[in-house]
Amino acid sequence: MAKPGILGRSSAQRSNEGMRIIFSAVIGVMLGYLFGISFPTVNITKLHFPSSIISYIEDRNSGITTQTLLNHAWTSAATHKKNNSASNSDEIPKIYVPTNPKGAERLPPGIVVSETDLYLRRLWGEPSEDLTTKPRYLVTFTVGYSQKANIDAAVKKFSDNFTIMLFHYDGRTTEWDEFEWSKRAVHVSVTKQTKWWYAKRFLHPDIVARYDYIFIWDEDLGVEHFNAEAYIKLVRKHGLEISQPGLEPDKGLTWQMTKRRGDQEVHKVTEERPGWCSDPHLPPCAAFVEIMATVFSRDAWRCVWHMIQNDLVHGWGLDFALRKCVEPAHEKIGVVDSQWIVHQVIPSLGNQGKAENGKAPWEGVRARCRKEWGMFQTRLTDAEKAYYLEHGITPPKSTVA
Repeated sequence: MAKPGILGRSSAQRSNEGMRIIFSAVIGVMLGYLFGISFPTVNITKLHFPSSIISYIEDRNSGITTQTLLNHAWTSAATHKKNNSASNSDEIPKIYVPTNPKGAERLPPGIVVSETDLYLRRLWGEPSEDLTTKPRYLVTFTVGYSQKANIDAAVKKFSDNFTIMLFHYDGRTTEWDEFEWSKRAVHVSVTKQTKWWYAKRFLHPDIVARYDYIFIWDEDLGVEHFNAEAYIKLVRKHGLEISQPGLEPDKGLTWQMTKRRGDQEVHKVTEERPGWCSDPHLPPCAAFVEIMATVFSRDAWRCVWHMIQNDLVHGWGLDFALRKCVEPAHEKIGVVDSQWIVHQVIPSLGNQGKAENGKAPWEGVRARCRKEWGMFQTRLTDAEKAYYLEHGITPPKSTVA
């Protein structure tokens, strides 16, 4: 049994210890409060972090300590506050600019960069000195490695004024480095995808805004009689916003409109089979090119990109709808005859399909192409009808060729 004297001393010690803890806590709160109200108020937007802080984050061996960088930032903030001490309020006016791109309304317009490009830049040196040239045109090919010789020949028809971009549907990219030009090209690789899938995802109008013309080409095109710079001159001369080279008539020809004419630079109209053209200004007799070797102006592409459906990857039906992106379409869409190509009709991408129910891979791909054409036509027709009805306008009998 504990002695009463010892028990009393133990209770007193615990009581004194508790008082000390409470007293210390009170003193701590008071000191924290006094320290807080005396410390300069700093809004984070007033911190002007030097570019070296970013360098430090990337390179721990830079020799600059975190404390040094933060001291610099806080000193700048304190100086800013001191210079504005005469102000009655430390509130910074909030930025909201409705004319900025969606989502960037809170940024000062001077920092907004809404467009970009595909120019390659260095990892070192002054950014302003990165580019010795700025190509004015873009050409893309959707490729498989088996067509490397064909693509090599095609690329050589495009000058240094062109950015070269390859979309690889077979996943093979590094092998292309056997060509010197490939080391300067932009390579995007996603297996078993079409050029319109790539175009929708990687050729947004704000990404290709620096290019006057965008070539979106297949891989099976013979280019012996084609020169890209000469082609551009003719496109400009004849005011074409959407165009394609003429096709050699002996092979791979589907439409009369795209057939090369030997006695002209450019043609914009043709005669098709009887009953095929309800209006001489509508496809396939005018305002029409195919999607195998299409060339778009910057403005035309901005419209066409928005018309490409996210889930319809083959692009069938687009050629009949391209006319909706330029006006008057029968004057601004045409075929350049004096710079012509050969469609070699090599089903490379078709063979990337899947054999099912005893059918070859390309047969399933072709069936989907036809299905997508019908789906696209239905969507476009329904969308136009909905627009007219919403605005109280009687829909035309047919707005889709």
